[in-house]
Amino acid sequence: MLMVAGFDKYYQVARCFRDEDLRADRQPEFTQLDMEMAFTPLEDMLSLNEELIRKVFLEIKGVELPNPFPRLTYAEAMNRYGSDRPDTRFDLELKDVSDIFSGSSFKVLSDSLECGGVIKVICVPSGAKKYSNSVLKKSGANGGIYNEAHKSGAKGLPFLKITENGDIEGISALVSSMDSATREDLLRRCSAGPSDLILFAVGHHASVNKTLDRLRVYVAHELGLIDHARHSILWITDFPMFEWNDSEQRLEALHHPFTAPNPEDMNNLASARALAYDMVYNGVEIGGGSLRIYKRDIQQKVLETVGISMEQASTCDSIPSLIYVFHLVSIFSYLLSELMLAGKI
Repeated sequence: MLMVAGFDKYYQVARCFRDEDLRADRQPEFTQLDMEMAFTPLEDMLSLNEELIRKVFLEIKGVELPNPFPRLTYAEAMNRYGSDRPDTRFDLELKDVSDIFSGSSFKVLSDSLECGGVIKVICVPSGAKKYSNSVLKKSGANGGIYNEAHKSGAKGLPFLKITENGDIEGISALVSSMDSATREDLLRRCSAGPSDLILFAVGHHASVNKTLDRLRVYVAHELGLIDHARHSILWITDFPMFEWNDSEQRLEALHHPFTAPNPEDMNNLASARALAYDMVYNGVEIGGGSLRIYKRDIQQKVLETVGISMEQASTCDSIPSLIYVFHLVSIFSYLLSELMLAGKI
């Protein structure tokens, strides 16, 4: 309403009730800093927020953040880390090895590829020494890493170990399905060496990314791979406009149906990128924003894509504005190094 009334920019500190999925780092109620600006280029909005966060970190913690912040597109983040809020203080990047196992005699792999699935892996340095075969194969008190895969929805945890002399061992059906060329291609793709462990995830892209994201973070914490002296802050851009709701068999807005689509993608709105962006710090989304739709014809197309008619929605001709939201509890929790702060505000 302030935008329509003629205010070209404003801040507000808002107490909010979360209406999206809850996670361990999300509270049902939280405080956020909203900022809204009219007729502001996207790059100016990103620059403003970078300068704000750099100043806050420098004055409160004496930490100098990079200038500019690194950026990853949503597609890059999901491909490399399996998450749209990756923690880049450690490596363990995901590798797509689908092409290496094309035509594999191991049915778990070949059946998945025939159904349009994907095969991805992470290589755990010295993981062959850390994790026994029994821990990797079973659930229960002694199967922590297997349990993590199971919690993500995976039906199993295929793995390979590289021995001290460079041979491979692991799931017998997987080992026997690989000839020398396949082994060499896999080890080269993973940059794997003696004593390393290769963990597999097989299936549709979303489920594979979910499993390896969970395993990546679990392994990093358990093996002490996270450099706590580093500060991983970056932008995630080019989010998809829509995601598929399998239970309702329809597209729905990934953020909300008032986010503007990328003008380059208007000819195929179902697969369009959104003019939306998140700021991620140490694997946690601390802020996010987007350009709002301000043209009625575009808003109508977006609503129709998610199954809402214009008769069901109000008109939306307004001022082009960029919205940005900071989650104050998340920021203050990390700046003060007191994760319990989130429960005290």
